[in-house]
Amino acid sequence: MDRTVRSTPEATVAAVPTGRAHPRILSPERIDDERTSPSGASAAMGDIDVGQRIDDFDLIMALGRGAFARVFLARQRSMHRLVAVKISHDHGTEPQTMAQLDHDYIVRVFDQRQLEDLRVKLLYMQYVPGGTLLAVLHRNRRSAREPRGGQVLLDAIDEALESKGEIRPTDSSVRAEIAALSWPETIAWLGTRLAEALDHASRQGVIHRDIKPANVLLTADGVPKLTDFNISFSDRIAGVSPVAYFGGSLAYMSPEQLAARHPGMAGTAADLDTRSDIFALGVMLWELLTGRRPFRDAIDADESDASLGTMLDLRRRRIDSQVEADLPLDCPATLRRVLLTCLEPAPRDRWQTGADLAQQFELCLDPRARDLVDPPPDSWRLRLRPWAAPILAAGILVPNALAGLYNYTHNRTLIVSKLSPLAQEHFGQIQLAITVIAFPLMAVVLARLCRRPILVPRALVRGRTFDASALARARTDTLLLGDRVVVLFFAAWWIATAVNLIAMRIAAGAVPRGSYVHFLASTVVCGAIAVAYPFFLVSFYVVRCLYPVLLPHGIISGDDARRLRGLDRRSTRYLAVAASVPLVAIAGATFLPAAELGAIVVPIRVLCLGAIAAFIAAYWMFRQLEQDLRALERVVAGEPGPLSTIRGPTHTALS
Repeated sequence: MDRTVRSTPEATVAAVPTGRAHPRILSPERIDDERTSPSGASAAMGDIDVGQRIDDFDLIMALGRGAFARVFLARQRSMHRLVAVKISHDHGTEPQTMAQLDHDYIVRVFDQRQLEDLRVKLLYMQYVPGGTLLAVLHRNRRSAREPRGGQVLLDAIDEALESKGEIRPTDSSVRAEIAALSWPETIAWLGTRLAEALDHASRQGVIHRDIKPANVLLTADGVPKLTDFNISFSDRIAGVSPVAYFGGSLAYMSPEQLAARHPGMAGTAADLDTRSDIFALGVMLWELLTGRRPFRDAIDADESDASLGTMLDLRRRRIDSQVEADLPLDCPATLRRVLLTCLEPAPRDRWQTGADLAQQFELCLDPRARDLVDPPPDSWRLRLRPWAAPILAAGILVPNALAGLYNYTHNRTLIVSKLSPLAQEHFGQIQLAITVIAFPLMAVVLARLCRRPILVPRALVRGRTFDASALARARTDTLLLGDRVVVLFFAAWWIATAVNLIAMRIAAGAVPRGSYVHFLASTVVCGAIAVAYPFFLVSFYVVRCLYPVLLPHGIISGDDARRLRGLDRRSTRYLAVAASVPLVAIAGATFLPAAELGAIVVPIRVLCLGAIAAFIAAYWMFRQLEQDLRALERVVAGEPGPLSTIRGPTHTALS
């Protein structure tokens, strides 16, 4: 149950006034003549009502009320505009606090006025007609059994607009984009903007301390705006203590805020920072997503020490599996992780800034990136992760083995078969000796290249931790693994060719000049195979299955972004090499005499057909790899995803 320690107006302000005629607006004559403002120091704030003129403002409609304040839609006579006017007792620093905040997702404050005769304060600001997230929550609960999406948010806004006589916007790109979102994506879309608002407030030294659905207003287009800083704290205002006007809504409080409220706990309001607001935001978004709060507080919870202690105990535990079962089936694994991190009991385990949290919510709105970083439970990427060593070995060795088979057939037919039996025997012995030495050496070098890309992700999955530098080295080795394997085997092919030519000369004495040409031609073909296909097989696997494991959540790294771009550029060159394999084979065959061509025509045909099929597979991997690399680049560069670019209208005023 939502017990508010310090009650605040449920609907406070915000949004761009529309300037349309309002059916419930009283005429200036009626405002002037029907009622007059209470006068005298003894007048109660409760006597102020619709139809009165207070200072420069004609009160048109009540928007919300609380124990210490009332909010009205009003017409400011001097500026000829509609504003939201908050009338409260003359205490607190809300006007000074909000005046510091100029952000698209925070209600814009115009000014304040002191009315000494009434002992009240007027704070006037943007009027936001789309209602609050509390209305969205109620509507979401009513439609819990129906398919939900961004339209739930828009329907709640339209209902609020209709109740105020406002007209629903037409041709709104923001509304069209919201309508296309799933409900979890809608929550992430809202979360991104509210996290950015918290980050802006934090950088201005402001802690909100009362995040809840009623304190988030919505424009007609669906853009959220944080409001009601009545119990916030700003370290930029001289003479203000964190304990001044300390309170908040118990149901959304962080453990440290509840502890500061509890008289028997050691914590104080001075211990709170933006991570407390992040916790409250996590509670609110979880409630919007599931229809229920993540903490099953007693219905009869109150402000007693016992109730505070019970609530504090619940929040000091991690969210259990029964509560996680409330998440909708279409909730991405990334959004689940982001919200659970917001709700970590210890502040050090949460997102440390609103910017970090906003980046994670943007990741939730990037389907390709989120599925790479947090694969769905049934993803083949998860199932293939434990098999990194055999998969990489197969991706490297199978293309090279096929290239070796072609090389053996080509050289055996055109060169070795023409040697004397004794020379063939000597040549075979030398090749065997070379193989016995070379293969173990290649295996050792290959194991060293694959050491970090295989072992570090495996250890991370098992719960081991690494420092930032160790993870950075592992990410570098992983992204460069395909290139390093290519360099290793391409060099090995040319070294093997040189050694074979030397061995042939030793075994046979004189070697015909044409044999050199045949050896070099086959090495060019085999070298191209060793370059193109292992690169795509290795890079495709490590980018999809291993590299995302190495990304600390919330990382923004220019080095990683640069390496991802570099890998993207190099993949284009490797694709060109893959396309050249059948062309090189055919071009080389044209220089063979007719008799020799007939002897190897079958291997060349098999090579060309296989190379064409392999190029089609390489092209598919290239396209997938290209999209994966760009998605991961957005993650490490902190760039918005394709669904998070809807920013909404900026501040405007009605004149």
